[in-house]
Amino acid sequence: MGERRFSRVAVLKGGVSSEREVSLKSGAAIAQGLREGGYDVTEIDIVLEDFRIPEGVEAVFVALHGRFGEDGEIQGKLAELGIPFTGSGAESSRISFDKVLTRECLAKHGVPLPAGEVITFSKDRNIPVPLVVKPPREGSSVGCHLVFEESEWETAFADAVSFSPDVLVEEYIPGRELTVGVVGGQVLPVVEIKPNGEWYDFEAKYITGDTSYVCPAELEPELVAELQSIALKTFQCLEASTFGRVDFRLSPENKPYVLELNAIPGFTATSLLPKAAQAAGIGFSELCCRIMEQAHL
Repeated sequence: MGERRFSRVAVLKGGVSSEREVSLKSGAAIAQGLREGGYDVTEIDIVLEDFRIPEGVEAVFVALHGRFGEDGEIQGKLAELGIPFTGSGAESSRISFDKVLTRECLAKHGVPLPAGEVITFSKDRNIPVPLVVKPPREGSSVGCHLVFEESEWETAFADAVSFSPDVLVEEYIPGRELTVGVVGGQVLPVVEIKPNGEWYDFEAKYITGDTSYVCPAELEPELVAELQSIALKTFQCLEASTFGRVDFRLSPENKPYVLELNAIPGFTATSLLPKAAQAAGIGFSELCCRIMEQAHL
């Protein structure tokens, strides 16, 4: 890929959030990909919010998921230290990590979203079942529940609210689960996610391994173009940079609804962005190196 901007880099992994174990796997895979690409890589396991970057490190690849990874906090610290980092900046990360702020931003720009509301008490809900309830500031489907029956509501709400004092309730969109990655302004092929269970929860993502993926997704070209256009618009509205992944539901009528932007999507063996990149002819090591070279303050 020609002459590189950096030679000695660090991968920040682990972290202090509920997604620590996923981040450790992502970080290890990224570090290996960067080494294969010729970088001198130091892996740093973040166990406290007070961390140090070794002398001589020119830039860092942020492979932290969840709080103090995707919420803008670590991005702000790295900017203060003057160390270039991968991914979106602090303010964009803060907004995209918060599903409520994301919805407010995207709604202003006409991006299609499921109907939703933010509530503090279970009795305040107005959206009928079936619905999805989720903590606004968690990732990897932590605390998320799909509620089909009214009898399931209180238990689902209680779990979601254990992660956050307020929860987001959205209408459930039946249909297909899709995702679209963006890397350096390039929109990647659409991936369809087909979990064997009812939906793509934490267990389906990282534990059971029985979810199947279709990439490129089997869709009409016009629909692919529409999804990719909405994904890029979402990325731009949230002022994201370097890379990210936009998750969708596609209704039986083929109407797409944006669920969220993952500013630091997973890089594990089952992760979706690397699958999409592979379908576009971008190998895993090349993907890691492309992202690394776009590190910024």
